[in-house]
Amino acid sequence: MSQLDAIDPQSRIPLQALVDAMPGGFNSIADLGTRRATLSGLLAAMTADIPANPNVVWEDRAIPGPDGDDLVLRVYRPSNASSPASAILQIHGGGMVVGDLETEHLSAVTVAETTGAVVVAVDYRLAPEHPAPAAIEDCYTAWTWLHDQSAELGVDTARAVIMGGSAGGGLAIAVSMLIRDRGAAPARLVMAPYPMIDDRNETASSHEITDVGIWDRSGNIEAWAWYLGGKPADQYSAPARAENLSDLAPTFIDVGTSDLFRDEDIEFANRLMKAGVPCELHVYPGMYHASEVFAPEAELSARVWAARFAALTRALS
Repeated sequence: MSQLDAIDPQSRIPLQALVDAMPGGFNSIADLGTRRATLSGLLAAMTADIPANPNVVWEDRAIPGPDGDDLVLRVYRPSNASSPASAILQIHGGGMVVGDLETEHLSAVTVAETTGAVVVAVDYRLAPEHPAPAAIEDCYTAWTWLHDQSAELGVDTARAVIMGGSAGGGLAIAVSMLIRDRGAAPARLVMAPYPMIDDRNETASSHEITDVGIWDRSGNIEAWAWYLGGKPADQYSAPARAENLSDLAPTFIDVGTSDLFRDEDIEFANRLMKAGVPCELHVYPGMYHASEVFAPEAELSARVWAARFAALTRALS
């Protein structure tokens, strides 16, 4: 049985179309600039027919970044926000090497409208141009800005969540560690779908998922090399390496059985629970990496989002 045969049939359809159009998968594009442009074009084509949501307004804000240059944030405010509103810091995925504010714009709009929260998305610096810890420090800066500007934003920082998938999930967990270690204001919840947290690529699933076409083993190894920039990983760049997981924020993790992050995520969730950290873990049979993005109409995707929104609603109440 091929790796594609193990995937949920409804979710497999758009993935098969992608693999047919792009043999070898997304990470087969050798030039990173071309890969970034291809991703942008692919997402633009997928969302071209989706009308703008009149129930959410957004604006870009430039703030001082940790390196002295501007750090751009995008602030989404839903019409159904309470006063003060709950808040979500959103961190996009992309292996720390691709992605930007546009990558998960529609997701941010949906999350803002569904939860009634003010969503602050961060356009963190990407590797290899900016290796670790640039992205982590950018995301932490966005978290502290959200708290410093809470009155102007009209948010209640006691009801604030950090949310990110894949690389964004790994960064969300890393920010939670920085919050603990630097004594910053804690998050009510860290929502980390299929987080990218282990640079070692030693688990069974990291060897198993080699040709699904979305974030396979070779692409993951390449992205980690770019992100670390020749330096050894620490607990912040690769949270799976952390020895102490105590006193972190409650965490939500989901992952699919056809995702190469499956085993590292399950192991990390178990370690959180052993450390006394409340952790909600979902493992979905037949789900590949980001399948809810590529196959939004699949019944599996609906179940994935339902569980996430239920957890967000509880945390933001």
